[in-house]
Amino acid sequence: MRLDKFISDNSILSRSQAREAIKKGLVKSDGVVIKKADFQVSNDKNKIEYDGNIISYRKNRYILLNKPAGYVCSTNDPDSPTVLELIPPELSKKVFPAGRLDKDSEGLVLLTDDGELSHKILTPEKHVPKLYIVKLAECFKIQYIDLFASGISLGNGEVCMPAKVFPVENNDLWAIVELKEGKYHQVKRMFASAGNQVEYLFRFCMGNLQIPEKLAIGDFMELMHKDVEKLLEPPDYNCILQNLYVYFSSYLINK
Repeated sequence: MRLDKFISDNSILSRSQAREAIKKGLVKSDGVVIKKADFQVSNDKNKIEYDGNIISYRKNRYILLNKPAGYVCSTNDPDSPTVLELIPPELSKKVFPAGRLDKDSEGLVLLTDDGELSHKILTPEKHVPKLYIVKLAECFKIQYIDLFASGISLGNGEVCMPAKVFPVENNDLWAIVELKEGKYHQVKRMFASAGNQVEYLFRFCMGNLQIPEKLAIGDFMELMHKDVEKLLEPPDYNCILQNLYVYFSSYLINK
């Protein structure tokens, strides 16, 4: 593989930025400065460095985005901005959203080029839980717990898989929902079937992967392999809920 392509494929640099870095002598292969963009390297044999930092080969890319409202989870939409517009162009050309999050909702969206992983986390048979925190129009009612657990009907023949719901401590307009599937506008439709309305929705967690406290709305980060593995791990609810309440008290409560 050409050196400039290797750098572009495995970093946030574009192909032209990689060529410029090579030209400036900022790139080494196995400790030797290389100034030719077409220098041939192997994915798993050469040690490539850019400006003193090692660039490791990655078969796939994984980006965690804290989605703001107003963006759609699509690679292209004629009427609305897409989540791909929130990341650099050199990354957006290589990834797609793994699942949907409503245009007016916020929170965790995974962007990747790994179709196999995307299928694993989205198929209901894998039972990968997604955790949401929602603000309701009316106070939380204790009967919601049994309604959601029994598989609530959406009123058009669709019946949801059993789900968990419970109120946020000391604030009865907020609730936490755990789903293991992803029907269209599911959380909103579930509460509508229960006689309430969702005014705000934030996805905090998928599997055991959660939004970091310091990742602001609209920001993104590339995930390391150890973090990607958390998507398929059972959730550590003690840790997740503790962090969720911190996030809620510092940011979401003002919604």
